[in-house]
Amino acid sequence: MVLNGMHLVALLAAFFAVAALGRVMARALRTPTVIGEIALSILLGPVLLAAFGKSLFTAVLPADVTAVLKQIGEAGLVLFLVGVVHHLDRGVTGGWRGKALGRITIGAFALPLLTGLAFAAWAVWLAPAEVRGTAPTAALVLVLAVAMSVTAVPVLARILEERSDLGRASGLSMMASVLIDTPAWLLLTVALGLAAGGLGGVWLAFATIGVGVVIAWLGRRALGSERVGSVAAERPRTTALVLAVVALAAGTAVHSLGLTAIFGAFLAGVVVPRDEAWSRVVALVSRVGRAFVPVFFVVAGTTLSTSGVSAFPWIGVALALALGVLGKIGGGYAGARWGGEDAVTSLRIGVLVNTRGLTEIVVLQIAFTAGLLTPGLFVALLVMALVTTALTGPLLDVITRRAGAARQEVLV
Repeated sequence: MVLNGMHLVALLAAFFAVAALGRVMARALRTPTVIGEIALSILLGPVLLAAFGKSLFTAVLPADVTAVLKQIGEAGLVLFLVGVVHHLDRGVTGGWRGKALGRITIGAFALPLLTGLAFAAWAVWLAPAEVRGTAPTAALVLVLAVAMSVTAVPVLARILEERSDLGRASGLSMMASVLIDTPAWLLLTVALGLAAGGLGGVWLAFATIGVGVVIAWLGRRALGSERVGSVAAERPRTTALVLAVVALAAGTAVHSLGLTAIFGAFLAGVVVPRDEAWSRVVALVSRVGRAFVPVFFVVAGTTLSTSGVSAFPWIGVALALALGVLGKIGGGYAGARWGGEDAVTSLRIGVLVNTRGLTEIVVLQIAFTAGLLTPGLFVALLVMALVTTALTGPLLDVITRRAGAARQEVLV
């Protein structure tokens, strides 16, 4: 047991080092740091398997240690998502209103849903049997539609912090992404419910969410009192520890009902009031969770490598990438133009909502763990998520340069 404990600590140190190396590589390539972190973490398992063979791979990552790592990674993800949900909740009540926002949201959600249905049609009717898998058709179609629709709000927020040259596109793209991801997560809930127990599973999922929302509303009123707020302001670390325990307990309770523990994080994130003191508390919880998220992705890569991909799904990758870019950039651009924005702002919005990153990969891992995605579909959509996110910076630079050149021509 002592040996396993030392083994576990050594593996965690190695995983953190890999994540740090990924961030360094991403900065060198001028892409979001999370892309390098995710890519290297997911590739670690397959690389170890290819380099050392299955016997040594199993010795390095034995089943009991892997099970503990999975729990650590999921706990880190739950804590990190408390901050994401708190951010979403704050964004919904933000100051961006009006026709443009609504139409951008429609364009950046409806068209990707349709491209997701097109990808699902390929997966169900044309893809090889080992790529299609045995998931219920309705659940598979829904999860592929969601995979094409989400935008990585945390990664997008980080990109927007680093760029001050985007004007109205910054606020509009962020708010549209917040509004898009809410129904996307609900659709994922439906897909998981269908996979777990047909319509009965769907009703159970929504009943759980309904009860959770009521509890969250009551909890929010309690936490919003002046006395509790003063405790959060005076003792943020202690309050953060309590919030972390509540989030993990909520995740465990939801998981026991057959749903993903991620929805426990959503409930915990909704409970927290929107004020400065509580935002500091949530930031502490999310920061700790964020540190352990790479473990989640290493386990995902390990699971993928041991599941086996009989052949790299080149057609699936190309189709997912083409449809992903068309749906998000095309839908965001069309929605922004429909809302009265100029061409440059509309293009920027389309590129920004095409950022999938962390949120997309969380969705994929949830669906993969639930048996909805085969290794082939997981790989195709993973490549799409990484490429579309990595393209965000370079495409924005191209748009800015061309806009600047066009202004110079007008002045001349």
